[in-house]
Amino acid sequence: MTRARPAATPRRSTTRQSTLSDDLLAVSWRLEPRDYVLAHLLDQHRFLTTDQIAAVLYRSPRTCRNRLNVLRQIGFVDWFMPVHPSTGRLPVHWVPGRLSARYVALYHGRPAPSSRALRETRDRYPSAATRVGHLAHADGVNQFFIDLLAYSRHHPTARLTRWWSAGRTYAKVDHNTRPDAHGVWTEDGHEVAFFLEHDTGSESHPARAEKLTGYRTLQDKGPTWPVLFWLPSTTIEANLHRHLTGLAGGTLGVRIATAARDHAAEHGGPAGPVWRVVGNGRRRLRLAELPGRPGPEGPFHPGPPEPDEDPLYLLRGDTPPTAV
Repeated sequence: MTRARPAATPRRSTTRQSTLSDDLLAVSWRLEPRDYVLAHLLDQHRFLTTDQIAAVLYRSPRTCRNRLNVLRQIGFVDWFMPVHPSTGRLPVHWVPGRLSARYVALYHGRPAPSSRALRETRDRYPSAATRVGHLAHADGVNQFFIDLLAYSRHHPTARLTRWWSAGRTYAKVDHNTRPDAHGVWTEDGHEVAFFLEHDTGSESHPARAEKLTGYRTLQDKGPTWPVLFWLPSTTIEANLHRHLTGLAGGTLGVRIATAARDHAAEHGGPAGPVWRVVGNGRRRLRLAELPGRPGPEGPFHPGPPEPDEDPLYLLRGDTPPTAV
C-alpha cells in the first residue's frame, strides 16, 4: 500500500516585508505641528543633532529623544552616527526620512521624490560627514542659528525671521559670493540682515581677508549687509582685527563684525552684546544693533523675509515683531 505523501508546506518568502507605510496620509494622525517644523528644518539644513532639535522644539531632551525614535519607527525621520578618526563616535545626526521628504516636496508643490532618489540622498549624509572638517563646520553653522532660535523661545521680542542655508543663499545672491548662511534677526524693534562666515580656526587671516572681494562685488549689485565672522576665540578675533585694519585696502568697504564663541558663551550667545565692528574700536554691540536693514528685493537682493520664512512659522500663533 502506497502511503500518501504529506502536503508540501508553503515556503516562506525570503523577501523582508517592511512594516513601515509609504502613505503619508496613513500616519498623519500621529504627527504633530513640531514634527512638520522638523521636516522643513531637516530638508533645508540637511541634518541636526538631538541636542539641537531639543533646544528649539522641546522642553526636555528625554522627551525629544523619545519622540524622534517614534518618528524614526514610522519612517518620518532617519539618523546616522558619524565617527571621528581620533575621538570616535559622534552624536547622532537626524536626517529626513521617506515620509518627511514626501511631505516637504508636496508642501512646496514639487513631485514627491522616488524611492531611489530618497535612498541616494540619504546615503550622501554619512558620506559627506566623513570628509575631514566638513561635519564640524556644518554643525557649527547650524548651531549659530539654533542658539538664536533657543534665545527667542525665552525672549518674546526676539525672532529669527529668516535662516537660509549656504546653498539657498548662493542660489539667490551672487555666484561670486559663498556665505556659510544668511539670516534676518529682529529684537526689541531692531532688525538686521547678515551673512555668516563660521570659522573653525583652521584658516589664516589672509584667507579670511580674501573672502571680502566677493562681498564687495555683491555690495555693488545688491545688499550692503554686515558679514559676521563667528570665530573660536578672542585671541583669533583680536589678531583678525589687527590684520584687517593693517591692509592697504582695509575691508574694501565691506562692513565686518566679529564675535568669539568663548566670549559669547558667557555673554548671551550670538544674540548678545558680543559683536565688534572692524574699525569701530572695542565696543561690542548686540546682534540686533548692527546696521543692516533688509531693504527691497532685487536681482541680487533677497529683500525682506516673508512670514513663512520664519523657521518656526508653523508653530506661530502670532505675527512677527515689527521692526522700526
